[in-house]
Amino acid sequence: MPEARVGISGWVYPNWRGDFYPKGLRQVDELDYAARHLTSIELNGSFYALQKPANWVRWRDQVSDDFVFAVKGPRFITHMRRLGDVDEPLANFFASGLLALGEKLGPVLWQPPPNLGFDEALLDRFLERLPRSTHAAAAQAAGHDERMEGRAWFDASAIADRPLRHAVEVRHPSFETDAWRSLLERHRVASVAADTAGRYPRLDWVTADLAYARLHGDRELYTSGYDDEGLDRWEAWTRAHLAAGRDAFLYFDNDVKVRAPFDAMALIERLRR
Repeated sequence: MPEARVGISGWVYPNWRGDFYPKGLRQVDELDYAARHLTSIELNGSFYALQKPANWVRWRDQVSDDFVFAVKGPRFITHMRRLGDVDEPLANFFASGLLALGEKLGPVLWQPPPNLGFDEALLDRFLERLPRSTHAAAAQAAGHDERMEGRAWFDASAIADRPLRHAVEVRHPSFETDAWRSLLERHRVASVAADTAGRYPRLDWVTADLAYARLHGDRELYTSGYDDEGLDRWEAWTRAHLAAGRDAFLYFDNDVKVRAPFDAMALIERLRR
């Protein structure tokens, strides 16, 4: 049965304390609190730096068995290497410990920078290198560099082999082309439907067996909340994908005014009716 997962991008936000997070809640308990109110969280610390295996294990153990994390790929790959010459960085990423999430590992999100335009050959090579199962990711992780020695975790014998799915959120208008859509379809990678108050392209295409949305604000980027009409639209979007047999992942990233967790909870409640 297809399922919907609704949550937030990250959970460590000081301005949420005393609002979404109860006053006096220890910071170490914030993930547990958020996970009890949502059905998924997009891990974005992995975008800024490679995490230690102990972090992945701790996050895994802080949430319930039916919880799922999406994981954001490193900016070193997307922004610094700009998706080129990435074999070793990909190996380092998959060796860093995310495979320790086990069944709680959901899709991997890749977000190229806004100034990276569509380059079919470059993108074809990148998508071709993405592992499509956890055992394939473990095999790829074996190619990590010496910096990962003593801090790697990619033991295939300790995890079940499961599909590993990917989604890409692009921000350059040159991606609004049939060539990009065809490339995603061929590699079975999801096109992220990004709600960005009109700043970036919204490529709401079906290109894989999952749907992925990132909701940054429909009126003001990262700030505006979703009213009933806005939530109606995303409820309908989610139900349409579920009816078509696709899993749906939605993450609210309108965090500035503490709207993200409340909008996510409101959408979860709608989908439970």
